[in-house]
Order: sequence, then C-alpha cells, then structure tokens
Amino acid sequence: MSETSEIRHTLGELAARQLANTTKTAPQMRAITPRWLIACLPWVPVEAGTYRVNQVIEARAGAPADVECSPRDESDLPEIYVDYEERPREFTLSAMTTVLDVQTRISDLYRSPYDQIREQLRLTIEKVKEKQEAEIINNPDYGLLSQVADPFRVQTRDGTPTPDDLDELIARVWKEPAFFLAHPRAIAAFGRECTYRGVPPATVNLFGSPFITWRGIPLIPSDKLYVNDNKTNILLLRTGEKRQGVVGLFQPGLPGEVSPSLSVRFMGINRKAIASYLISLYCSVAALTADALGVLEGVEVDRYHEYQ
Repeated sequence: MSETSEIRHTLGELAARQLANTTKTAPQMRAITPRWLIACLPWVPVEAGTYRVNQVIEARAGAPADVECSPRDESDLPEIYVDYEERPREFTLSAMTTVLDVQTRISDLYRSPYDQIREQLRLTIEKVKEKQEAEIINNPDYGLLSQVADPFRVQTRDGTPTPDDLDELIARVWKEPAFFLAHPRAIAAFGRECTYRGVPPATVNLFGSPFITWRGIPLIPSDKLYVNDNKTNILLLRTGEKRQGVVGLFQPGLPGEVSPSLSVRFMGINRKAIASYLISLYCSVAALTADALGVLEGVEVDRYHEYQ
C-alpha cells in the first residue's frame, strides 16, 4: 500500500498548520550596512543649502618675517595682516530623492502584523541612506575622494597595504587624524600584512563593535570605497570645524522631516488608487583645509602569505 493511501489516525501536520499563527519578521534587506562613516562625521547645519569655506591666502616662500622674536634694538616692529581668498569654495547640498508608490488595496488589506506603508517607507529610507554614504565618498563634485589634494595622495610601496604605507599616510595627515576609512577587504589585507610582520594591530570598541587600529587610529569599514580589479583606496580623515577637518553638511527644519535633512511627504492618491510618497535627503561633505584628508591609492586586496 502506498504512503499516500495509508489510513491516518491523527491530524496531519500540513493540515494543522492551517490553524496555526506563523511568527513573522519584518522585511530583511541584505544591502543595509552599519554606515559608520555617517556616525563618525560631525554634522554642521547650513542655511539656504550652501556652505562657504573661507580660506587664508598662504604667505609666499621667501617673504619677509612678519613676527619678531625678542627684538633687541629700537627698529620698527614688523607689520602684519592676514589676507583671505576672494573667491572661496562653496558647497551646495546635494539632493537624493525618490518616489514610493503603494497600491492602497494592498496597504488596506495586508496591514497586520506589519503596516505595509511603514515597512515600504523604512526600507526605501534605508536605500536612500546607503546612497548618501556612497555619494559622500564617491561623488565627483564633493565626494571625499574628489577632494583629496595631490600632495596628500600616497601610492602603496608594493601594492599591499603595509604598516609602512599607513605610516606614510599618517605623516601627510598628521594633525589630529580621526580615523581611516577602508573597504572591509582592504582592512583584512592590512591585517594580513601586520600578522605576516609580527605586529598584529590593537583593537578598540566603538559603537558596540570591535575595530582594529593602527598607531591608535581606528580603521572604519565601508563597502562604499569600491574594489575594482582587486584594488581600492584607504582614506585618512581629520574631522570637525574646530580642527579644520572634514565635516558633513545638512539642512535642518525640512517640511515633513523625519530625521535631520531627511523628509517624507505624502503626494496624494491617483485615479488608479496608488498612494505616492516623496522621500528626500539633502547632504554634502566639505574638507575645510587640504591637509584634513589623504588617500592611499592602489591598495591590492587579493594577496595572501604562506606560513611555515
């Protein structure tokens, strides 16, 4: 007798499940990252979406001294004034916007245990915030990589990110550096080089997670520092207005604001019963001085060592 034709004496599992309540999770999205860069940057509110970085004109080499140290004669004291750039750089906030459409029949009928509109908005906002971090690093107009001045671009000595390479980067951005920023594979490659040389890096706990450090400076991971042909970059930043470092820019007080510089606005329901929501995020990033930002270029992430 086949299994399907057997006489059952108890309720079957498949039938019983029709009466059971299934425990469900909220929608999970693999693309969501911790976005530690956003948390590490100090954020400055701006007015009218514009931030002007005023710079001082540097003195020419060979210019006469403008400050005397313990003058011993009765000669006239030097005169001094500090000149400013007449055309300082201005940063205009960049807009990241999208429209979320939700069929009202779906949101009405299937709103328990999770509200469909709330979950759709939550996941869309996560996508927008991921885009924000990518633009802060890679935007050709204001991204961190585009703001690195030539004297602060360092090439790896042999492709792999060695302690010597990071030391050279620290020597360029030496005034109170805050953190390195690197792809997780670049951090792993640096860890391999440290282990191979017998100098395993120390770790520190930030945001409830362990981070490796070099010379006391944490290496913050971000997958938005892209890897192309197994090569990537490592950034080193000084941060904060007081330190003349790198700052993030945002616009406070937006209509429909749900978090700083992020707004959600209901756009109405069309004749097809589709509700639309406008999600907007405004931000930018500015390096206040050239020596606030450096990059180690040509970092290879696919080399491994054999140990005896």
